[in-house]
Amino acid sequence: MKKGHGSKFGRKKEAAIAALLSGKNQAEAARIAGVDPSTLKRWMRLPEFETEYLLVRREAMSQANARIQHNSSALVSLGLKLVSDAATPASVKAHLILGLLDRGNKSLELEDVLIRVAALERAAEITKSSRN
Repeated sequence: MKKGHGSKFGRKKEAAIAALLSGKNQAEAARIAGVDPSTLKRWMRLPEFETEYLLVRREAMSQANARIQHNSSALVSLGLKLVSDAATPASVKAHLILGLLDRGNKSLELEDVLIRVAALERAAEITKSSRN
């Protein structure tokens, strides 16, 4: 959504997205943003709002994944300690280890796909430029 200088909708929209990201439900997010819940629901159907909301969520998850990757050695150490502790319930052990491994693998897979897509886009651009 194009925001003009001092655009009230832009500020409210950004506040609504921030409230939605803070784990609030839609009604609470609307209250925090200072808009009617029906307005927020309408905004959430707008392609521009959906795009912005997805972008902000994607950035947040990218940062979280980077932190997980950066701390993966410590997480694995903690996981191994919990797994070797007889007091840790088996279900906790299984969920912890599988969750950490799954998150790490998915993150690497996504990065691999993004690198490959970027290479394909560069190759397509070079091909396009050479045709002109």
